[in-house]
Amino acid sequence: MHLLFLIFVFVFSAATLAKESPVDERMEQEKKLQKSRFSIIPHKPNYLLPFTFNNNIQSYESYKDVVSSDELQEFEIKFQISFKIPVLVDIADLPISLYFGYTQVSFWQAYNSNNSSPFRETNYEPEIFIQWLHNIELVSDWRFKMATLSVTHQSNGRSDPISRSWNRIESNLVFENGDFTLAVNPWYRFKEDYESDNNPDLLDYYGHGKIYALYQMDEHNFSITSRNNIESGFSKGALEINWSFPIHGRIRGYFQIFSGYGNSLIEYNEYTNTIGLGISLTDWL
Repeated sequence: MHLLFLIFVFVFSAATLAKESPVDERMEQEKKLQKSRFSIIPHKPNYLLPFTFNNNIQSYESYKDVVSSDELQEFEIKFQISFKIPVLVDIADLPISLYFGYTQVSFWQAYNSNNSSPFRETNYEPEIFIQWLHNIELVSDWRFKMATLSVTHQSNGRSDPISRSWNRIESNLVFENGDFTLAVNPWYRFKEDYESDNNPDLLDYYGHGKIYALYQMDEHNFSITSRNNIESGFSKGALEINWSFPIHGRIRGYFQIFSGYGNSLIEYNEYTNTIGLGISLTDWL
């Protein structure tokens, strides 16, 4: 996984012929949507993958009302909904804004009619964050474009004994070189009492941050995310690759591959390989 990530960075960081900055274009679109304080703006990618295969399907079998793993199907539907709402825009006439964000990822056993097509897992992620836009020239055509600082909660919305949750403060630092964008996303998990922490070893698998690499080629968007690979010595990390491509109007095709730990909170300490195909309405850029 490490070699694949390095190849991706090496190949696409050389592409610097973009006529318009992808980050600037995204920010201009958001400014048009910020006319109202209660505008709903796309945040992280919004997608629907009706064909998703998971080779290590997991269930909360300790909970009596949950379908056991051997009754689950390897094919399911995965979708993500993500938006943000501006609370304060251009604070003190500076390029600094305050947002409320919300992201939800769901795994739906829609084709498992023998077991009433249950939702196998849903992860909820509300956050509040400050976004600072800038355009600082660095070296070799690289520019620092944006920084965020957020307080984030993520959970599966369940009660004990199958509750999974964590709270963190995190930052996102975005750099750009032509059509290539690199985002560094470190975080710090707030400590909990060991007795009440339902996943005390979560950072062993999620690590302390992740790196996004994004590349635009014509109307095709490619991204790769590496999490906890170097930190864990490539023993408990994860790698995700996404490709979105035009279909019709705002609807785009979406192809996703995931390999590693933490595909969802139920799988934070389970190694899974997944592949999904579907559509997206919004992307990172």
